[in-house]
Parts: sequence; structure tokens; C-alpha cells
Amino acid sequence: MKQQTKAQAGAKATSPNPAEPELYTFFRDTVRDLYWAENHLVKTLPKMIASASSEVLKKALAKHLSETEGHVNRLEKIFEELGEKAIAKKCDAMEGLAKEGESVIETTPKGTRARDTGIIFAAQKVEHYEIASYTGAHLLASTLGFNNVATLLQKTQTEEQRTDKLLSEMATSILMGKSKKA
Repeated sequence: MKQQTKAQAGAKATSPNPAEPELYTFFRDTVRDLYWAENHLVKTLPKMIASASSEVLKKALAKHLSETEGHVNRLEKIFEELGEKAIAKKCDAMEGLAKEGESVIETTPKGTRARDTGIIFAAQKVEHYEIASYTGAHLLASTLGFNNVATLLQKTQTEEQRTDKLLSEMATSILMGKSKKA
């Protein structure tokens, strides 16, 4: 019978699964990608907050900024659990999504529903990327037996899904004219 590793028992994961080093490397790179993405988002969200006109949207984005800072901290805990140094790997997808969001701000008139809706849609694209990434990272952590890490990733995934739902509700409200400046 195969002996359970420390990671599989839920303890600190101090080494990769030796049976599948390529899978571990892919997982580690996925976490590094998420770490870059979340750090980049911490820099990007204040611009979105400043560009929004809806107070409800500003507050929601500010709350998400605080959550995102927590996601960065959580990823640092994950690196610690894995016995890895917290190293970011550039995330081209997040960089592109952030540029797209900046373009929305540059091409829509200040103080309009168009800009607020564009900011929401840009933020949702980011959320969808993060949801997909955290879903995959969670599956990889579970597969590799990193139960504590999987739990941390699941928590962030749930928060990202909640934010996406809130953004959808806001977009509907703004587009239906119920919350132009609310």
C-alpha cells in the first residue's frame, strides 16, 4: 500500500509529488501566474475606482481591492505551504485584460453609464479569468494531495465568483437606469 505524504495528510507541503514532477511544476507555475495577476490587479483597481461615477460601483471595486490584497496574502501562504519562494510569473492574460480595461476608460466619456458599464464588463472579464485559473489551480492542488493549499484556493475561487455575481447585478441595475449615480 502506498504511503501517504505529508502534503496528502494535510500537513505542510514541503516537496513536490515525486511521481509527477511535471504536474507539480505546472501547478507551481500556475500559482506564480496567479500571484503576478493578483499583484497587477492591486495596481489596476485604483484606476478603475477613480474612473467610475457610480458610488455603488466605486464601493464595490474598493471592497474588491481589499479582497484582492487578501488574495495576494493567501497566495503567499500557499507558497509557504509548498515550501517555495513567492515568485511571480508574468501573466500575459491579466496584462491584456488590464489594458482592455484602461482602453474602456480612455474611450468612454467620464460620468456616463457607458463608462461604468464598460468598467463592470472589464472587471467581469478579469473575474472570469480568475475563476477559471483558481478552479484549475484548486483541481491541481487536490490532485497533487496539497489539501491545505486546495482549501485556500477554493476560498479565493468562491470570493471571485461572489464578486462576479455582484458585478452582474450592478450592470443590470445601471443599464436599467436604477443606479446611475447610486
